[in-house]
Amino acid sequence: MIIAVVTFRLPKPITLAEATATFKSTAPKYQGLAGLVRKYYLLSEDGTRAGGVYLWETRADAERVYNGEWRKMVEAKYGAPPSVEYFESPVIVDNRDGSISVAA
Repeated sequence: MIIAVVTFRLPKPITLAEATATFKSTAPKYQGLAGLVRKYYLLSEDGTRAGGVYLWETRADAERVYNGEWRKMVEAKYGAPPSVEYFESPVIVDNRDGSISVAA
């Protein structure tokens, strides 16, 4: 499993309510996306940075999505280019279903 952390600076601070409304408008684009296991939207406490934490089956799945078109969409919607960092996720603890998963 691969975790991608996507962040970007906002041109001006936004409130949690504003972020929630905006994020809800983009959330359907990620439903059913091949290789995406889970996405968490992020907003810094001061409202100046936003982004997401994505859990992907593979890095190739993530890179297929984080293409030039996606980067342009993020910059147009939020006013700043995104930064993407990748991390291996060899073990996942899920307290909701009581499981511990180990990547193959």
